[in-house]
Amino acid sequence: MQDGRAPRIKNRAPAAIQVTAEQLLRDAQERQESQFRAPKQRVEDFEELHEYRGRKREEFEKRIRQTRSSIKEWLQYANWEASQGEYARSRSVFERALDVDPRSVQLWLSYTEVELKGRNVQHARNLFDRAVTLLPRVDQLWYKYVYLEELLQNVPGARQVFERWMQWEPDDKAWQAYIKLEQRYQELDRASAIYERWVAVRPEPRVWVKWGKFEEERGRLDKAREVFQTALEFFGDDEEQIEKAQAVFNAFAKMETRLKEYERARVIYKFALSRLPRSKSAALYAAYTKFEKQHGTRTTLESTVLGKRRIQYEEELQHDGRNYDVWFDYARLEEGALRDLREEGATSEEEERATNRVREVYERAVAQVPPGGEKRHWRRYIFLWLFYALFEETETKDYERARQIYETAIRVVPHKQFTFAKLWIMFARFEVRQLQLTAARKILGTAIGMCPKEALFKGYIQLEFDLREFDRVRTLYEKYIEFDPTNSAAWIKYAELETQLEDFARVRAIYELGISQDALSVPELLWKAYIDFETEEGEREKARALYERLVQISGHVKVWISYATFEAEPIPVPRVMREEAEDEEEEEVPMVEGDPVRARQVFERGYKDLKSKGLKHERVVLLEIWKTFEEKYGTAEDVVKVQGMMPITSKRRVVDKETGQTVEDWDIVFADDERESNPTSFKFLQMAHAWKAAQAKAGAGGAGGAAPLSGFVAAAAASSASASSGQGEKEAEEGRRERMDDASSDVASSNGGDD
Repeated sequence: MQDGRAPRIKNRAPAAIQVTAEQLLRDAQERQESQFRAPKQRVEDFEELHEYRGRKREEFEKRIRQTRSSIKEWLQYANWEASQGEYARSRSVFERALDVDPRSVQLWLSYTEVELKGRNVQHARNLFDRAVTLLPRVDQLWYKYVYLEELLQNVPGARQVFERWMQWEPDDKAWQAYIKLEQRYQELDRASAIYERWVAVRPEPRVWVKWGKFEEERGRLDKAREVFQTALEFFGDDEEQIEKAQAVFNAFAKMETRLKEYERARVIYKFALSRLPRSKSAALYAAYTKFEKQHGTRTTLESTVLGKRRIQYEEELQHDGRNYDVWFDYARLEEGALRDLREEGATSEEEERATNRVREVYERAVAQVPPGGEKRHWRRYIFLWLFYALFEETETKDYERARQIYETAIRVVPHKQFTFAKLWIMFARFEVRQLQLTAARKILGTAIGMCPKEALFKGYIQLEFDLREFDRVRTLYEKYIEFDPTNSAAWIKYAELETQLEDFARVRAIYELGISQDALSVPELLWKAYIDFETEEGEREKARALYERLVQISGHVKVWISYATFEAEPIPVPRVMREEAEDEEEEEVPMVEGDPVRARQVFERGYKDLKSKGLKHERVVLLEIWKTFEEKYGTAEDVVKVQGMMPITSKRRVVDKETGQTVEDWDIVFADDERESNPTSFKFLQMAHAWKAAQAKAGAGGAGGAAPLSGFVAAAAASSASASSGQGEKEAEEGRRERMDDASSDVASSNGGDD
């Protein structure tokens, strides 16, 4: 510790006697010194009492001189004098204090309390009178004053105090206290008069409601109705005033409901709801809905629910006026209400009002034009116009108005940026339904000339097709192809039209013109449609020629497979022979059988073509289909031949050019590729796979048949059959190669056989 550092603690074990926190606190409490208390004084005679009082008064006076504005010191001084029975001195102190702060409510209350404790009632009255005269806005003084008078059974005096108080127009609690006073003494007429004065001073809905309930509770129903009617006359027909008086309408209707005057209550609800906007009467609608559920019929309940849903939609539209889904629901709601009215046999005036409501909703909806020039913002909006036009056409039968709606919608859409084919087509179909074919054609012609698009051509073509105007359909298809010559679907549809019209020369010309286009969107569809047409017509030679042209252009594996399948499967006889068979009333269409030999030749050509292009995966796909074909149409030797062409999967070691490391990669190895590229290694692989096949056959025994041979095994079997003279030498060579490690060759490490 000489260098000022803390001593090192050598023993860190816990002490034998542990001291708890509770013990520490108890010790501290016990050792605490007692607080100083002033000694108690006992007064033995009047001289000592006089001396004590003089000393206390001198202390109070000194403190008051020091803190004259402290009301607390004055109150202590006055209360001490009162405790000594010196009420005159206490009053003097209070009066001196009032000279200092005459508006201190606490001072007035303490002054009156001291007088009441001394049973000086008249002094207390005088004090309350002075206090309420000086502080008429302090309700606590009035309440104390009224309580004093009522406590003394001076009801007229209490009433007089209330009358003085009411002249100052206090808050509602004061009026209610006055009314409760009259009710306690069964002065109900006086209470009713007080209510009347109250509503004159503060004509608020809750005051009218309280007055009406008071009259109802005392059994004067006519007076209660008069009160509510007076309230409604006071608020008038102004929208803001009626919104303010919703509580009056609600209370009036509930009173009539309690009196079982349901028609009166319904009239009151409808009167209020008819003069209030739907967005501001949610609470009143909720009360009306509850009333109709309890006491209404099915019709009135449905109308109430409709009103409630209208309010809900209006509130949602206030937040987002371009929420078109809400507009759709709103319009459907109003249309459903109109249909219900018609089913119930409503009057023409009611039906006209419902129709106007639907039109109002649609007009407000279409006024919400989407911002910006992006089509995605207009997709929902344009359906509002379409539904509006359909409503006028189908529900109201106002065809001229529907036509105006279509025309307005077309003017609203910015066609230079984008257009809606559905709008043009529905407008044209509307004119067709009105037997205005010229107008319909003019509409669609204007659309194609202004903003041509595929959907417009299709719609116009379908319209003319339905009208059986085939010359116009041909013209439209020509315009369609001129607009987009790369559209394969347009060529196909045009050719299908001519097929239906049985103009086969025109069909072939259309197909030839289509496939001669330089850039087609999906040319394979057009080629397939052309080939299918020739096949259905029974023209195998023409279809074969098309396939030949297609394999020269494309050479895709699917084309070769389709070509070979076409050669193998039967097709209908030519149309001329088919018509002769129809004349003979034969039910089944005669068929011409396919040629498997030609199909096999196509497979061979396709295999060679894909092999020359180096497409290994496509060759595998072709071989699989070829094998299935041989299993169906060929012999066992043909199947073995195709099986012998099947590849094996081989693992090769390749040096990565980027990293320089040797990596293993899987590759497809064909037997004929190996034979041509490396005859020596091919011969080795032949013998290795033949040995594996023999081993597998010996292991299987007689339990099952032999597994399918791979291409190398099949090739080995074929070569052994053709060269039986050198069998002994080959067996010796095979025995030597069996002892070689298969992993010495990359190709020999394939998974073509069993592990």
